[in-house]
Amino acid sequence: MLSLRESFVAFAVEAGVLRFGEFKTKAGRLSPYFFNAGLFNNGALLGRLGEYYAKTILGAGIEFDVLFGPAYKGIPLTASTAIALARLGRDAPFCFNRKEAKDHGEGGTIVGATLAGRVIIVDDVISAGTSVRESVELIRAQGAIPAAVVIALDRMERGRGELSAVQEVEQQFGIPVLSVANLTDLLAVLEKGGDDAQNRQHREAINRYREQYGSVERVHVQ
Repeated sequence: MLSLRESFVAFAVEAGVLRFGEFKTKAGRLSPYFFNAGLFNNGALLGRLGEYYAKTILGAGIEFDVLFGPAYKGIPLTASTAIALARLGRDAPFCFNRKEAKDHGEGGTIVGATLAGRVIIVDDVISAGTSVRESVELIRAQGAIPAAVVIALDRMERGRGELSAVQEVEQQFGIPVLSVANLTDLLAVLEKGGDDAQNRQHREAINRYREQYGSVERVHVQ
């Protein structure tokens, strides 16, 4: 039986969001897999995605007052997470930012609920940490407190040094990063999927990639 984290991986593969092959990352690395959260692009998929985010947040037990979605990918993710949380009994306000300040109407850069109290940042992945850095600065500028970041997939590979991009964010800002799933979960799903040639090929390619680019936290799943 798959755990919640493994169930998410299986869902992402089934939806075509998580794919195997050869893909060039932003860091210029050739990765044997690619995760594109933008392909959660219909109501059914986005609804299920929001449930995984919501259950991850509730399972972590982190106190928070509002959800924040950084423009642009974080906007639908945050809205779907808020809907899912409400269905699970935790009705939470949410807001997001504009890339450019509005100079008419209500003005400003924040849309939705007031950005106050303890804030959870909802995003898809963390690559260089730029989006998180901008979000943290914006939240603190409003007098609010960043409480955590929640992302879909932690690739568990090195950022600028030996630490992963996720670990670098946690270290730099002193806030936890929750992931719905990570690379270990992906390997676990592949292992449970059987020992056919294709599955074995994917596992071997990912383990080779992990040997080369994995962060200090890596744990092998054979």
